[in-house]
Amino acid sequence: MRQAMVTPSAGKRLIGKGMAVHPAVKKTLENGTLVIIAGTTNAYVAEEMLTITGEIDKFSRKGFFRGITLPPTYSTTEQGRLTDESRFPGDVVLNKGVWDKGKTIYDVADGLKEGDLILKGANALDVVNRQAAILIGNPQGGTISLILNAVIGRRTGLILPVGLEKRVPGSLDEMANRINAPGAKGLRLWPVTGEVFTEIDALRLLAGVEAELFAAGGICGAEGSVWLGFSGTTEQEEKAEILLKKLASEPVFSV
Repeated sequence: MRQAMVTPSAGKRLIGKGMAVHPAVKKTLENGTLVIIAGTTNAYVAEEMLTITGEIDKFSRKGFFRGITLPPTYSTTEQGRLTDESRFPGDVVLNKGVWDKGKTIYDVADGLKEGDLILKGANALDVVNRQAAILIGNPQGGTISLILNAVIGRRTGLILPVGLEKRVPGSLDEMANRINAPGAKGLRLWPVTGEVFTEIDALRLLAGVEAELFAAGGICGAEGSVWLGFSGTTEQEEKAEILLKKLASEPVFSV
C-alpha cells in the first residue's frame, strides 16, 4: 500500500477529474441534460466538464457557489453567503454537451426527466454508510428541494460529489432530527439519498486502486487535508501516485 496526503483543493480537483470519466456523466453529457449545481467542489467538476466540451474559456469558478463556509474575517451574511453576489454566473446546464449559459436549476428543473443527471455538492458526509447531507439556509429548502422533485418524481439521476474533509461521525438522520427540531436556531440539515462520490471513488475510476482514509488534518494551508492509503497492481499504484503528485500543487480555492 502506498500513501498520499491530499489537501481540500487537490481533493476537489481529483473529484472533478473523476466525475469527468464517470460512466453516467459521460452518457448524460452525450445524450441528455447534465446540471452542475453551483458549489466549490462542483466548480472543479464544471471546469473539467467544460474542458471536455471546449468551453472552459467562458467559465470562472470565482462566484460559482451559493452558501459557503468562510472564516469570520470575511464579509458575509448570517447564513454564510457573500454580501456581494453580483458575480454569481448561474449553474452549469449542459444539453447534449452544449452549455446553456446563464441558466440555473430553477430554469430547467421542471423539464428534467429520467436519463438526465444532476450533480449537487454536500456539507456533511457519513463515510461508512455512504450518505451525504446538505446545510439549508433558505426557508423554502434551497436548490435541493427543487432537485428532489425531479429525482424522486421523475427519476432524474443525482450524484453528490463531496470531499472527505466533510466527514462527520454518527447518523445524519439523527443529527438532522435534532438540528431541524422546532425551537432550534441556525442552519438546517437535509440528509439526501443519491450516489456519493469522494476522492476514494475518483481514485478507483482514474487509476483502478482501492483507497482508504487513515489520518487527517494539517496546518499552514494543509487544514482539512486527508491521508489516503491506496493499493492495486504496481501499474495502478504508480498511476495513482503520479496523479496525486500532479494535483498536490493545486492552489487554495479563492472567492
